[in-house]
Amino acid sequence: QDQDPTSGAMAFFQVTRRAASFGARRCVSALALTDFGANVPSAAEKCVKVHFVDPSGARKTVTGLVGQSVWEVGTENDIDLGPGNMTGVEHAVRSERWIEPLFGEGPTSGFDHVLLKGNGADTVVPKSWNEEKHLDEYWADEDLYPESRLASTLILSKEMDGISVFVPDRILDNIP
Repeated sequence: QDQDPTSGAMAFFQVTRRAASFGARRCVSALALTDFGANVPSAAEKCVKVHFVDPSGARKTVTGLVGQSVWEVGTENDIDLGPGNMTGVEHAVRSERWIEPLFGEGPTSGFDHVLLKGNGADTVVPKSWNEEKHLDEYWADEDLYPESRLASTLILSKEMDGISVFVPDRILDNIP
């Protein structure tokens, strides 16, 4: 009785596929009976409206997600904020007394300068020494304000819903 060596493998595959299909149906029907309504956040809870204002005064309102940087939101919506420059977050503020070092390099240039006003502008993480250094290196003193920040360092939170981001005249970053 010579058997095809692949027939055993094929039978095993078919049995496994049927079992997986049955298990998936059982899992789906169990999930259908579970009420996740109270625990699953809605899309509205994760969305943040950001109002960008360019140097000419033109406004563009876009939607970003909690956890995205202002630079990412602008770039995804064709708003030129300059080259991105984050190579990892330097630290995370966990409480008033605890700042966790995350060992990222932080900002590496100051091209993506923006000014923040409105909802949540006071809730952003304070400027790091590295961010302050790059703003000072790349921009003249008369171009910097207390609201000056680097877009790539600003992580959106729900408190920032409706924030206004003013984009100043850009400095040249594409000189050959």
